Amino acid sequence: MQLSKLMQALPPYHFADAKRKIAERKAVGVDVINLSMGDPDLPAPAAVVERLCAAMQDAENHRYPEYRGMRALHEAIAAWFEQRFAVRLTPERDILPLLGSKEGLVYAGAAVLNAGDVALVPDPYYTVYVTASSTVGAHPYFLQLTEQNGYLPDLEHIPADILTKARILWLNYPNNPTAACAPREFFERVVAFAQRHNVVIIHDMAYAEVYFDDFRPTSILQIPGASDVAVELHSLSKTYNMAGFRAAMLLGNHELVDAVGRIKSNVDSGMFRPIQYAAIEALHLPPSWIQQRNAIYQCRRDLLVQGCNAMGMHAHTTKAGLYVWARVPQRFTAREFATWLFDKAGVFVTAGSNFGVAGEGYVRLSMTTDEERIATALERMKAVL
Repeated sequence: MQLSKLMQALPPYHFADAKRKIAERKAVGVDVINLSMGDPDLPAPAAVVERLCAAMQDAENHRYPEYRGMRALHEAIAAWFEQRFAVRLTPERDILPLLGSKEGLVYAGAAVLNAGDVALVPDPYYTVYVTASSTVGAHPYFLQLTEQNGYLPDLEHIPADILTKARILWLNYPNNPTAACAPREFFERVVAFAQRHNVVIIHDMAYAEVYFDDFRPTSILQIPGASDVAVELHSLSKTYNMAGFRAAMLLGNHELVDAVGRIKSNVDSGMFRPIQYAAIEALHLPPSWIQQRNAIYQCRRDLLVQGCNAMGMHAHTTKAGLYVWARVPQRFTAREFATWLFDKAGVFVTAGSNFGVAGEGYVRLSMTTDEERIATALERMKAVL
């Protein structure tokens, strides 16, 4: 069979390959501790599960759902966003429910980019930003993120010939994989940059509600004028431990929201209604639920950061997100260290170089494993190091 050039160029998705490797090792009796994926191990809220089950009993909900989601879901999203960020959105105009934020990223890229365009991609990056750009024939131009620049892209030194072709700037704060957070002042500069250069900002904010202490991540839509140039994606996967439900939302610029909705209506038939009801229930949970859940993650974060630093793997104490970004020992590349650790200790972490050239020298460790298993993983790492 002759497959398309797209399929011939499309690399395997790293985490699909990672799951296969872990399954193979477990099959031969290895006790693998997986610190590689941001897949919440904590259960979805009980009220959400109950609402899902109740909606399943209504035969009306077994039929095709609305293509762009129920009005009630739009209203729940708008109310949640206004309560959290003090920004008012118009239901069914500025809001589009998604089957997970990944599809929204891909479709937003397809709605804006043409072959030959340039997409500005911070490096390290979530790999879908590159896939969403390259699959439509656009070219990624990488903006290096480093500890020295606070993991914020330098927008002032992009070559003029790149800027003339740039159509999209991908952003992601709290950041995956570095866990860096961006201050309001940065978003103000970004909005002004996009207005000057006619660039669309796609801000992936999947980790918005995993935060610690008194810190609260900023939405780009809090910046005046942002809705003219930007959309933002939020997800119930990390926010409410609902990764398997596949529920998220695209918010902001109404033209792009509508364009993504048009693509979706030609590709899928909408979100299963019981999941919409479950999402509504989640969005009505009190902030105290988030705070209690985040307290669990904070204990895990502290354990990972302290453990990595004790082994000489320098790691910052993160303000938000599900990851710890740690340096690898000097004698290894990132991929060598991740492979070596898996072979010697049965601990699976993600090489920073999987997220781009600028990720070399680091590994990403996830907080989605309980404290006892994290402690065991750190003991094994210490023993082999």
